[in-house]
Amino acid sequence: MKISTLLYNTLYAVTFCLGAINITHAKPLQDYVPVLDQVKNNAFQIDQKKGYLVKKVKPHVYVITDGIWQSAFITTGKGVILLDAPQSFGQHITQAVAETTDEPIKMLVYTHSHVDHIGGSQHLKNIPGLKIIAHQAVADFLKEKNDPRRLLPTQTYSGDHVINMGSETIHLDHHGNYHSTESDTFVYLPQRRFLMVIDSLAPGYVPFRDFDLTHNFHEYLKMFDAILDYDFDVFVGGHLTQIGTAKDVRTTQAYVQDVYQTVKRMHSQANQFEIMSAAAKKIGWDNKFALFNVFLEHIVEESAREIEARWIDKLAGVDVWAKSHARTALIYVRWDD
Repeated sequence: MKISTLLYNTLYAVTFCLGAINITHAKPLQDYVPVLDQVKNNAFQIDQKKGYLVKKVKPHVYVITDGIWQSAFITTGKGVILLDAPQSFGQHITQAVAETTDEPIKMLVYTHSHVDHIGGSQHLKNIPGLKIIAHQAVADFLKEKNDPRRLLPTQTYSGDHVINMGSETIHLDHHGNYHSTESDTFVYLPQRRFLMVIDSLAPGYVPFRDFDLTHNFHEYLKMFDAILDYDFDVFVGGHLTQIGTAKDVRTTQAYVQDVYQTVKRMHSQANQFEIMSAAAKKIGWDNKFALFNVFLEHIVEESAREIEARWIDKLAGVDVWAKSHARTALIYVRWDD
């Protein structure tokens, strides 16, 4: 079978990066724990030659995915509303919609500003009369970036916003900035019990590196309760191979809290002077950064070891990102807790 352009480009990028970066001390790829059977069994099966899959998850609500990124669209009887336009399969979005409905695309909603989730909007610029809706903070950022891949919004809002079109009502709820630097929007369809919170969690997996690259771990910790305040039975997190439910949100929340509490305990119990003194016997006291790094990495390593033991058979990717999660939590524990 021929490898799709998307898959080829992805593999090429990974190969290039691995070749360009010194990975002498990286864990051998074959030593990572295989993805859990329950995750593989729930994964969407993507035709790599086609490059995407459209999955109906609720009446009038469809998820589009290439197995790495996810977006969605809604048929309203008056036109289609797109939720994000990922760069990886943006060129397929109009075709995916046309295969599903005769309704024209009328609107595109941005959940946040990151190019991987809205960079595919460049392929929608010729849709006549397309409305692009975004939070004002996102619009301001995109105007400053002036990136042709990310079309500028035509309509903005502050705080929360409600869209009514045809048979559907879509709530765009502003929830601060747990992930992006401008605004993170929850997309909720109350009548469909459908919730989309991009770059929050990936059902079946631990969060991505650094807790989904969050720059605000304090807000990230609160994000889970904010999600669980909604009444939903279909959850879309924006990445990987499946959608989820409230149970997946609670499981990921438990993992994140375990990481945080483990790092907090390890940090409070560790004897910093003793650990640094042991290292100083080898290199002396001159290189304070090196000695301090020994202490910090001790916390990370010990925390990750415990976390992996407790979660390795519950979520996929624990051994891939546990140290990264421990480092992110350690920054919070040291300076903000």
